Amino acid sequence: MSTFFLLTVTGLGLGAMYFLIASGLSLIYGLMGVLNFAHGAFITVGSYGTWWMSEHVFDGVHSTLWRWLLSSLLGLALGGLFAALVELVLIRPLYSRHIEQVLVTVGLQLAFVALVTGIWGPDAKTFVVPPWLHETTDIAGAHIPNDRWIEIATAAAVLGLLQLFLRKTRYGLIIRAGVENRAMVQALGIDVRKAFTLVFAIGGVAAAIAGVLSGVYFTTVNPDQGTSLLIFAFIVVVIGGLGSIGGSAAAAVVVGLVQQYTNYYASSGVGDMIVVLLLGLVLLARPRGFAGAVVGARA
Repeated sequence: MSTFFLLTVTGLGLGAMYFLIASGLSLIYGLMGVLNFAHGAFITVGSYGTWWMSEHVFDGVHSTLWRWLLSSLLGLALGGLFAALVELVLIRPLYSRHIEQVLVTVGLQLAFVALVTGIWGPDAKTFVVPPWLHETTDIAGAHIPNDRWIEIATAAAVLGLLQLFLRKTRYGLIIRAGVENRAMVQALGIDVRKAFTLVFAIGGVAAAIAGVLSGVYFTTVNPDQGTSLLIFAFIVVVIGGLGSIGGSAAAAVVVGLVQQYTNYYASSGVGDMIVVLLLGLVLLARPRGFAGAVVGARA
């Protein structure tokens, strides 16, 4: 029973990272109809930005906790800034050209991985975090790593904040209205382009959070980490329903748990195959995913 509980919490922690990435993908697609294959670069900016800040800017901070927190905050800021620049420079000129969007974002992702590898090399970098994050808490006979609770709590907080933002703020209402009928919003004199940039920035910050937490989860960061996480985040988005944040949250839980249970009870690596099979079954039975709807936003 203790093993099952450990697998459950670990799966939820993994699902939390998938959701943080998928939430940005869902936001961006929901408003703009853009499938952003460069989203993995935002993860890498967050993880490597945090690692670099910790090693070169805040290395003199004696408290490991403050060193990690300050480095993480700047890593998140870099993720949001980089995402906004990608939207302004690369995506905005291509809103009505969807094939070119895919080609540009895929090219950016590949180029960014090569750039990071060229600067810092292919070897994994050790992520410095407070020691208590890698300690365990005994619950029901299971030794649960403390970082899993942080990942789950962070994902829950992001989900709640995104829901509040979309339902209670002016820009959130603009985004929701833009999803339903972008032409009408523009006819009212509202500059939807600012909302586009804001959505990309929010997606970048969420992906950067996943980058930071992936460094905690795996204890290291490497140039390909963002790409591997992005693959499963896309699966989560499709299963949950393109453009649905709530659907992505539910799908992230399912995917994370299925991976953990199958990899342990069957064989390592089988979980990945089962997740892909689950994706195929969902597409056959319900092509729009758990909570998907026809997305009206198009450039």
